[in-house]
Amino acid sequence: MVKSVAIVGAGVSGLTCAVLFAERSYRTVIFAEETGERTTSAAAAAIWYPYDAEPADSVIAWALETYKVLVGLSRDSQTGVSMIELRSFSRTGEIPIPEWAIPLGAKRLVRDMLPVFNSGFALGVPLMDTTIYLDYLTNRFVNAGGSINGNVRFEKLEKVDPKFDLVINCAGIGARTLVPDADLEPHRGQVAIVPKLDLGHAVVCDDFPLMYAIPRANDCVFGGTNELSDHHDVDPATTSRIVAGCSRVLKIDKPKVLAERVGLRPFRKSGVRLERNRLRDGRTVIHNYGHGGSGFTLSWGCAKKVLDLAGLSG
Repeated sequence: MVKSVAIVGAGVSGLTCAVLFAERSYRTVIFAEETGERTTSAAAAAIWYPYDAEPADSVIAWALETYKVLVGLSRDSQTGVSMIELRSFSRTGEIPIPEWAIPLGAKRLVRDMLPVFNSGFALGVPLMDTTIYLDYLTNRFVNAGGSINGNVRFEKLEKVDPKFDLVINCAGIGARTLVPDADLEPHRGQVAIVPKLDLGHAVVCDDFPLMYAIPRANDCVFGGTNELSDHHDVDPATTSRIVAGCSRVLKIDKPKVLAERVGLRPFRKSGVRLERNRLRDGRTVIHNYGHGGSGFTLSWGCAKKVLDLAGLSG
């Protein structure tokens, strides 16, 4: 019988799992080396869209489960979740509308809605303003009785205090050395934060070079990159390219850069790891990592699956 839960990782996956356990009255503590603005999640554009994660069938199922939760949260402005039209474009040819997007109301864009692209489609999706949403999850967790211990680094999961009989591994890219897991690789994402733009919609193009512009309540996120690298430092030349590319697509003068962020998407070559296992000391561990560029998009669906694996979803 589960009495206390230790969650390793304070990104969106760890926080979402923590909320579900704490709100079911389990003693729940998050342990993380990085918290708040230092997490990979804080650097994310955080728009709902399945991206850079496998396997496709499971990812779509978890994403749609998360979509339902986020639509509900969007009705409360205090959560930092809102609904926005996402316009997904291709430079190279006719972009297909994914089958899963059709029931959600996806529609093909007409020629005069294609700024510099060959084709595109539009879809209403949740947008999580990370400057608000991560604090919302944190406060919701703490209000349910949970606590967060930052600046904590474990060499292995067995080092988690034995008084916790259930360990949830949401370590993201940190699972490479924590588990360890050679299947994890860092997909480096760099973004530029610019002043608020009244775009009325978000713009994404997955063709190389990756480009997106995500308007938020108080600013706008320009991106981005998706390269195999564990380099955390900001590259000024990349920022210049990102801002120039987004400005050209949006047909605006280059805005002032307010901030730059780098995050390492935890892509797992063999797919998201969401499974129950045993530590060497016999305790139950549930792994929930490897979400690539879909951490926010999969967060609630995967957290609910963690509850199922723990036998606590009833």
